[in-house]
Amino acid sequence: MTVAMDAYTAGQEIFKKVRKIEIKTRGLSQQIFSGQYHSAFKGRGMAFSEVREYQYGDDIRSIDWNVTARFNHPFVKVFEEERELTVMLLIDVSASNEFGSVKLLKKMLAAELAAVLAFSAIQNNDKVGVIFFSDQIEKFIPPKKGTSHILRIIREVISFQPQHRNTDISEALRFLTSVIKKRSTAFLISDFISRDFEQPLRIAARKHDLIALRITDRREMELPAVGLVRLSDAETGKEFWIDSSHEDSRKRYFHWIHKQTALLEQTLSKNGVDNTVIFTDEDYVKPLMKLFKKRGNH
Repeated sequence: MTVAMDAYTAGQEIFKKVRKIEIKTRGLSQQIFSGQYHSAFKGRGMAFSEVREYQYGDDIRSIDWNVTARFNHPFVKVFEEERELTVMLLIDVSASNEFGSVKLLKKMLAAELAAVLAFSAIQNNDKVGVIFFSDQIEKFIPPKKGTSHILRIIREVISFQPQHRNTDISEALRFLTSVIKKRSTAFLISDFISRDFEQPLRIAARKHDLIALRITDRREMELPAVGLVRLSDAETGKEFWIDSSHEDSRKRYFHWIHKQTALLEQTLSKNGVDNTVIFTDEDYVKPLMKLFKKRGNH
């Protein structure tokens, strides 16, 4: 009976979290993101729509010569943007995402980002699929349309329990390249605590429109001066001590983390991957809007 009650309570908590995220992110996508999303992530190209009579100012290259010859009067082909996209969310569920020092855990921020992107996508009649990854592919949800599908995705992001703790972004990118055959818009949502993924990144970025959303926490960027601190690697379980009261220790850490960040930005930029950094203690609307506007102006 106790086990059943515990399971029921846990289920209710997940339902509340899903509902809360749904209300917030659905509103954001309707009020703010959907228009920017539409212009930032265009369809696969132009598809033939109809033939109509030539009008002054039409491009002569669009004249349909067969129809023109038949009716002895100029007609032009009309093309429309082929809107429907497949949107893939590659979500890092490794142990390092269980961290957050101020407002949100990285895991919960990832859930909100996934939700707002998914709601923006379905408003544009796009399919949405998800790849959950650690250092393995933990789960694959094939692309589909519809609100119930999006709510399932949010529920999975909140409640998913990975089998592995480490991160290997290469695995996620290889899986995307091999499983999703047509070009998709793929959002890689991760803290990017991973190594040696440039080659699969390059291949994936050639085949898909790849965007990196880098989630981080202020405490990961700079150590506070609070004396002797025990740090724990969430993925390996290894622990070590550092004396943060020493300015030299803090400087070494600061330079190391900023060097890693610069290398990551260089890798993404070199391979044509648009990206933005989102901190757990900040509103993610501004960085997302900035990214969308930048892409919309291309």
